[in-house]
Amino acid sequence: MPEFFNILPPEAAIKSLLDILEPQIEAESVLTPEALGRITSSVIISNENLPAFPRSTMDGYSVRSTDTFGASEGMPAYLDVVGEVPMGRVPKITISTGQAVTAYTGGMLADGSDAVVMIENTHTVNETTIEVVRPVAPGENVVQIGEDVQVGDVVLASGHSIRPQDIGGLIALGIEMISVAQRPRVTIISTGDELVSPQSNPGQGQIRDINSYTISALVESAGGIPVRIDIVGDDFDQQRKAALEGLNSGEMLIFSAGSSVSSRDMTARVIESLGKPGVLVHGISFKPGKPTIMALIDQKPVIGLPGNPVSAAVVFEMMAIPIIHALQGHTRPRWKATLQALLTRDLPSQTGRQDTVQVKLDQQNNKITADPIFGNSNLIYTMVRADGHVTIPINRGGLYANEEVMVTLY
Repeated sequence: MPEFFNILPPEAAIKSLLDILEPQIEAESVLTPEALGRITSSVIISNENLPAFPRSTMDGYSVRSTDTFGASEGMPAYLDVVGEVPMGRVPKITISTGQAVTAYTGGMLADGSDAVVMIENTHTVNETTIEVVRPVAPGENVVQIGEDVQVGDVVLASGHSIRPQDIGGLIALGIEMISVAQRPRVTIISTGDELVSPQSNPGQGQIRDINSYTISALVESAGGIPVRIDIVGDDFDQQRKAALEGLNSGEMLIFSAGSSVSSRDMTARVIESLGKPGVLVHGISFKPGKPTIMALIDQKPVIGLPGNPVSAAVVFEMMAIPIIHALQGHTRPRWKATLQALLTRDLPSQTGRQDTVQVKLDQQNNKITADPIFGNSNLIYTMVRADGHVTIPINRGGLYANEEVMVTLY
């Protein structure tokens, strides 16, 4: 078979697949309150103005702004209070020159008024008279009709990931159901003669299958539907049969383990036997995760992840999530939560390779510090104990203690 182990930078590796991926996105309708994290399949347009009526932003008095011009502590404007507009009620009062009506935050203004005087800028003279000690301009302390959203506005673009505030905004417009992309089914195959189910007691030389469960959780957090296939041993025919089953039952396939260049690791050969165009990348200049495989079989993405659990999780975050998003038509970059911290130790690296190191965060002398957690990538608890990771750029030979670094948070 041809030699597949040709190292590419991570960005080039993912681009090689996304450039030729043509996702067939199917839409479905979901209730807006249940749409968190879903990707819109079409633009959402407002059929209403928001707000639908002028609303006060303060407790105070709705007034004609011209009646307050020139008002000050030394020369207040005196206004007659002729009523109030209760919350949730339509005003039944029209004010005239020299009059005011009690207004409440979020409530309507009296007819004929164009501004609201904050209650803090008034003094009560008696039950029917107030002093205004600060002038207001037309429209001051008032939200106008359509100031937030107008009829015909695009409120959410196609390919937008729904956030909590988006749900609130849609409900405010009376949009109770929206069209979103169907969640892609991602089939996960764990390979290796040494693997046993989590319910088993591992014998000598055996380990519980960690990766398929970690990857399943990562798939779900990325918006996909994980589909786990039973553990498959180090046998070409068994792996190929499981892979075909996985491709038939999902829109994406992930192999865990079997991506190293070894006589027992046959993932690349299995993938290459499934269809065209086949393996696109076998090897990225990244640690941990150098032997990663990127492939496309009949427009279905296939990724071969390293077997070490930390490597598998880190590579998944970097390489698989953009693909799962693309399968849903997600058009915006995925921004990760980050913060700056001071590195507590030197981190050596190799120029020409991008490294990721797990770190534990702390705060010392009002400064956030990042303490590296050293350990082999097959030790899952190096990641469990971490608050995030630091990336050493491909063109750096390492990072130094007390250097300010960017930590990507978990």
